[in-house]
Order: sequence, then C-alpha cells, then structure tokens
Amino acid sequence: MSSLISEDEISHETELVWLEDVGCLDYVRQSLDRLSTRRGRPAYRRDGRMVGYAQLGPGAKASHCSGTFRRRVFWLLPHDRDSVPEGLYASGAPAEAIDPRTLAPGHKGRKTERSEGGPPSPAMRELGLELSW
Repeated sequence: MSSLISEDEISHETELVWLEDVGCLDYVRQSLDRLSTRRGRPAYRRDGRMVGYAQLGPGAKASHCSGTFRRRVFWLLPHDRDSVPEGLYASGAPAEAIDPRTLAPGHKGRKTERSEGGPPSPAMRELGLELSW
C-alpha cells in the first residue's frame, strides 16, 4: 500500500515512465515490486494494466538475499474508476491509490479530492485550495 511506502525506499528513483496519459486518470495504484533490474519496463503479472513504473539510478543497491531491486509500479484494475465510473470506486479509492499529478521520482505522492472521487467544495474552489491526505 502506498501509505506504507517511505520516501527513503524510493530515494534512488531517477525517472517515472508513463505508458499512457495519466492526466485523465483520477488515481493510479502504486506498489513496490521486487524486480531484477534497475531500469526498463518490468514484467506485469496482475489483473488490469500497468500504467507506469520507476527507473532507478546506479546508486540503487540490490537486495543481498534475492538480488532484486524494489521499484514502484503504477497500475489499475478492471473495476477501477477509469473503466467503471459508477462502480465500486465511484467515490473513495483503494488504499494504494494516489493522484498521479502528485507523483515525482523519489516522492510517494498523495491522495487528493480528485483521487477520492469527490469534487472540491464550492468554498474550497473559491479559496483556490485542494485537500490532500
């Protein structure tokens, strides 16, 4: 879950690679996966689709036990809001969901009103403010 990802675990990220336009997505799911390489497109073995992944710099160290690297992968499931707007996540979002506009290499991102499925309140719009979790 993204709330369990700490920024020290992703401090060696140099780039986030997006496989599709995430500007139209309210949220993406993120996880730290054990992968055999620092860079390149990882294999994807979940339902749904991978929408992006992180690249690591040369300073990233492999695990002594497994020889793998922990890299973020961004993904969506078939029942997520982008595919089923009136479905399970018409409001609210999965625990690992993050607004993709808040993501950057080395920064875990955050939930927003957009990612949680609610429009900003009129008072918040008037003040030019946005809630974040």
